[in-house]
Amino acid sequence: MSRVVKVWILLAFVAAAGCERGVAVGTSTDAEKIYQSVCATCHGVDGTPTAAMAARLNVRDLNSAEFRARATRALVEEQVRNGSANKLMPAFGGAISDEQIKAVSAYVASSDFGVKR
Repeated sequence: MSRVVKVWILLAFVAAAGCERGVAVGTSTDAEKIYQSVCATCHGVDGTPTAAMAARLNVRDLNSAEFRARATRALVEEQVRNGSANKLMPAFGGAISDEQIKAVSAYVASSDFGVKR
């Protein structure tokens, strides 16, 4: 089986798992809960993916200096709603509500994101 096919199978599994958990947040607009339920599977609980996720799927470290320097609510919202241009990140538009997308996007783009408490 080719590497590309394996990646797509894994992506389908991860997307399905994320969407399934996204349903568990119901109508909550608690951004941290949404992040933990929908995003942490790939990006890690604090925004840093596991080495395996970074290596296999090139999952972005949401705490990297490069990303933090350009992270805006609009950029994150676009990614969450429509997925990445390279199709490695699935789209969550339709899987979670518009309000949930806006809440989690604002949270990820905020200076509080990834801060250890």
